[in-house]
Amino acid sequence: MTRKEKKALARILLAGVLLVAVSVWKPEGYLALAAYLVPYAIVGWDVLWKAVRNIAHGQVFDENFLMALATVGALALGEYAEAVGVMLFYQVGELFQTHAVGQSRKSIAALMDIRPDTACVLRDGAFTEVDPEEVAVGDTIRVKPGEKIPLDGRVLTGTSTLDTAALTGESVPRGVGVGQDVVSGCVNLTGVLTVEVTKPFGESTVAKILELVENAASKKAPAENFITRFARVYTPAVVIGAVCLAVIPPLILGGWADWVHRALIFLVISCPCALVISIPLAFFGGIGGASRRGILVKGGSYLEQMAHTGTVVFDKTGTLTHGVFEVTGLYPAPGVTERALLKTAALAEAASGHPIAQSLRRAYGDQIDAGAVTDVQETAGQGVTARAEGVTVAAGNEKLMAALGLAPAAGDDTGTVVHVARDGKYMGRAVISDRVKESAPAAIAALKARGIRTVMLTGDRKAVGEAVAADLGLDEVRAELLPGDKVAQVERLLEGKAPKSALVYVGDGVNDAPVLSRADVGVAMGAMGSDAALEAADVVLMDDDLGKLPVAMDVAKKCGRIVTENIVFALGVKGLFLVLGAFGLASMWEAVFADVGVAVIAILNAGRMLRGK
Repeated sequence: MTRKEKKALARILLAGVLLVAVSVWKPEGYLALAAYLVPYAIVGWDVLWKAVRNIAHGQVFDENFLMALATVGALALGEYAEAVGVMLFYQVGELFQTHAVGQSRKSIAALMDIRPDTACVLRDGAFTEVDPEEVAVGDTIRVKPGEKIPLDGRVLTGTSTLDTAALTGESVPRGVGVGQDVVSGCVNLTGVLTVEVTKPFGESTVAKILELVENAASKKAPAENFITRFARVYTPAVVIGAVCLAVIPPLILGGWADWVHRALIFLVISCPCALVISIPLAFFGGIGGASRRGILVKGGSYLEQMAHTGTVVFDKTGTLTHGVFEVTGLYPAPGVTERALLKTAALAEAASGHPIAQSLRRAYGDQIDAGAVTDVQETAGQGVTARAEGVTVAAGNEKLMAALGLAPAAGDDTGTVVHVARDGKYMGRAVISDRVKESAPAAIAALKARGIRTVMLTGDRKAVGEAVAADLGLDEVRAELLPGDKVAQVERLLEGKAPKSALVYVGDGVNDAPVLSRADVGVAMGAMGSDAALEAADVVLMDDDLGKLPVAMDVAKKCGRIVTENIVFALGVKGLFLVLGAFGLASMWEAVFADVGVAVIAILNAGRMLRGK
């Protein structure tokens, strides 16, 4: 409990004790008014001051005005105990609200703890601790075990394991070594690392994440905007209703005091604080809960839309698959070993930087002397030929083999096929393909179990796309698409989706920016905070785990349920008590329950977003 909350609790307890004491004493006349004014002033002075100050600034119709008007009116009618009681319980509700919001902010503050306080930078031959914002790109920093990595960079010396939980929600440490990239916000667990800084602090992963989370609350969901607009109309409407209730019936029926008392009860009941605080609190809790799981949601509006997901569209490479080509099949010609086939392919591709060439060299394993490979000729759309070990070697597609006068063996291969020849003889073929991510099958199954349609859009060959789609059980696949074609396909899917359902596009955030922006909700595979992912998407899965996607949707659905429950409950109870109050069937104490009680229950319900697993 904060110091401010402790002071508020002390005021409430003191005013409560004094209220009980005065009620037992039972003074009369002006002495009673003076006695009750003491606990009233202790517990309610700040509400009265806020009401006066807001009126002076032209902000008349808020909960402070309603409570001040109702309680001062009760004092004027001689309902001293009720006036103090209403203010007392209102402050209990406010304390509850403040504490709930504070707990919500703490859940976000836990993420904020990833911000490093200092960086140990190499200056004039010695390491000096400075503010991370003072470190420039190209500087060398040292990170000891137990310290946070202060800036993004590349490891120069040392090996270690990193705790990435604050960024990704993943509890398993990640190993790093020389030449590998590290991102700010991770905790170094074991060895000492020296790191070359690659980004200034303002552009680092930790700075971008903090900015995202801090600004998330500013992007209100439709439900939050509805409550804000509703309160602006609702509050003056109930004040006008209370004035009419206090004036019109007594002109016809008489009994001014009774009708004014009913009007004051009407005002106490009508206070909209239950809705105004509990709805944003639910979304704030949802964003905080998601962030603790390594899911960054840029605003409540995206959380609300994810709750109504009807279609999820996936990019293939880097999203459903690792985006790293590997040799997945070797089919040597008769009399040729797999090792000889791989060696010939690696020799032909020795000078190429293409991912397919790299995968062939990795599969071969042994070091290839690129300088010993000469007369390299690369034919666009076909492959490459070269001289190595005194003979001609070639690696490419069927067109290249035909140009060499060779007839390659056919096969029902899924992936990129590289045919290999040596000294004018066909050696066989290697099949190279991308590996499906380990988390993809379970994530797709979880989405389908929720009744969500799954679609894949890819620029890869039709056979490859259909094989991956069949392996994962996707509902639809469109292959051989250019970036513009992907946008057109998303437009088609948007036109055909069910009313009020949302289309979510999941991509790697690097080359999918147009589609991420066009979808109702764009989800990027964050790769622990890549710039493109953080900037283009509405939601970022920080550890590239597709299993987090159904988790994010579950968080969104729970948040939506809580918001709906609070709106229905608060409006239902208030509507009932407003009618009872207007007909004189609700006392001031019942009015207190309808206001403070409903607010506390709604806030407790919203707090489930903070406690939920």
